[in-house]
Amino acid sequence: MEEFIYKDHKKLRLGYTTGTCAAAATKAAVQMLFRGTKAEWVEFVTPKGILLKLPVEHITMSEDFVTCAVKKDAGDDFDVTDGAYVYACVSRIRQGFAVEGGEGIGRVTKPGLDQPVGSVAINSTPRRMMVEVMMEEADNYGYEGGLRTVISVPEGVNMAKRTLNEKLGIMDGISILGTSGIVEPMSETALVDTIRAQLSMYSAQGQKDLIITPGNYGESFLSDKLELDLEHTVKCSNFIGETIDIACEFRMKSLLLIGHLGKLVKLGSGIMNTHSRQADGRMETLASCVLMAGGDADLSRRILNCNTTDDAVEVLWVTAFLHPTMEQLMRKIDSALKSRAGAGMEIAAVVFSNRYGVLGRTSGAEELIMLHRK
Repeated sequence: MEEFIYKDHKKLRLGYTTGTCAAAATKAAVQMLFRGTKAEWVEFVTPKGILLKLPVEHITMSEDFVTCAVKKDAGDDFDVTDGAYVYACVSRIRQGFAVEGGEGIGRVTKPGLDQPVGSVAINSTPRRMMVEVMMEEADNYGYEGGLRTVISVPEGVNMAKRTLNEKLGIMDGISILGTSGIVEPMSETALVDTIRAQLSMYSAQGQKDLIITPGNYGESFLSDKLELDLEHTVKCSNFIGETIDIACEFRMKSLLLIGHLGKLVKLGSGIMNTHSRQADGRMETLASCVLMAGGDADLSRRILNCNTTDDAVEVLWVTAFLHPTMEQLMRKIDSALKSRAGAGMEIAAVVFSNRYGVLGRTSGAEELIMLHRK
């Protein structure tokens, strides 16, 4: 598709979701079933209102069913399903309009997701899209019986190994997703939706005490150095504030945040989205903590001139101001986290560096560490 957005001064091409592919393939298969002739293209309007004209490929026709595929195009987004063929096999049934999953479509094994346990992982919006196109085309052709579409992605099992599906409880294939029908490159909404899905799953399982970490560094540290269990860990990326909000929404009992100083130092200034394009303030926050710890203006200036937090930690280590500075920073982080979480949930943080290990813990962190100890 030739639709674009601009992010960080870059022109990025939009794509379309697996849900759009499944619904478009279903529409094309229904039309061919009723017409008895092959179609090269299918027109489909996404829930966002964008009209797409998509090629129809891999067509198999018989009197009883029609199978065809639409190729997924993720635009300029990094997506493991980009280029995958999403197949729809449409056949007549006595009544009703059924959506089923075939090869390469995962099955839900844990509660709390969009679909109930035991169902195939085709989310509610794509399901509705497929039912609507089947009903519309049946009406267009004066057909009074029912229709069934079976969605499959032959490469889905292998693709799913590169996703969070197994951790979410979606086994043996990918999910058919999409609420707008359109893929926006580097979509923050998609990342937050993934975090929400994980917390929803844990909530439904009754697991109310979680560990959150921005990424792989934190995950490795909590497993190898703190000897904590990875089973109830959520990667929050840069979205610490949003993750806390979602955890409150699902009435979690506690969150233990574990992360590198380079990310979590920003919390000391109340910055809850730690992406560099949102805000920085790392050295300014550390410099203020140096002054609060009794350091002089010269040491504060040295911190302000550091390029990385690792450089700053080294300066503080040599001057014996590391520990008192971290104490001040932990107080700031503790205040920011508790203010965001409110009174209904325990929350604490552990801050580390790759070279010096644990730099600090906020109040209550030790108790939550013991709760999650292997």
